[in-house]
Amino acid sequence: MRDQASNIGVVQAVAPAVLSATNTADPIDLIGFNAATVVINTGAIVSSGDFTAKLQESEDGSTGWADVAAAHLSGSFPASLEANATVKVGYIGYRRYVRMVLTKNSGTSIAAGVTIVKGHPADAPVT
Repeated sequence: MRDQASNIGVVQAVAPAVLSATNTADPIDLIGFNAATVVINTGAIVSSGDFTAKLQESEDGSTGWADVAAAHLSGSFPASLEANATVKVGYIGYRRYVRMVLTKNSGTSIAAGVTIVKGHPADAPVT
């Protein structure tokens, strides 16, 4: 077996919680890595909670946030997040910063968390 853990960086973008409003995560700096994957884990949905997910990108992490174009994603986010599911989408864009936005469209809440896995490091092992 080969060691994968030394070749990835893992960042919690959205702490696992019951979300009852739109959640815009803090910026994640991708410096030193040439790939990123978003992993969304969901739990229960209450009262038909309808949430959508999108990834945004920025050059400086504070201004110019824009939704990532479909051409810069490997895979796609579902039209609506489902209960008790895992979603995996790759980022193949070129901006230094990304952030997740989980948007509440209707209903009450969803249990969810988001992790960003950074890969293809410029320097390994990653600590």
